[in-house]
Amino acid sequence: MMRITANPLCTIETKDLQQWLTTELTKGEIDEVVIGKPTQTNGEDSESMKYITPFMNWFRNHFATIPLIPYDERFTSVLAHKAMIDGGMKRKQRQDKAVVDRLAATIILEDYLSSKL
Repeated sequence: MMRITANPLCTIETKDLQQWLTTELTKGEIDEVVIGKPTQTNGEDSESMKYITPFMNWFRNHFATIPLIPYDERFTSVLAHKAMIDGGMKRKQRQDKAVVDRLAATIILEDYLSSKL
């Protein structure tokens, strides 16, 4: 049995994301990329998809051989905050958006990996 866990790498600023991905993905060590899909509670795309869709189009144009999997990210920030509180993280650390984003991304990836089992 394979035991796969999701671990956060780092938080990349939006302005640096394309260059970072280009560097990482050309190494050939990544089989697929999971991206959080902002969804409303009724299941419809949220307003912020208008920012995500152009990125997804760019990704698919530049890395056509690497699957890009949009995965529902509903409630992941809430779950991340709960995990930080349960883990005893100080209030100042919980207010750091990069920390919240890393943990939320980990939750998305863990959920995606679990869905594949």
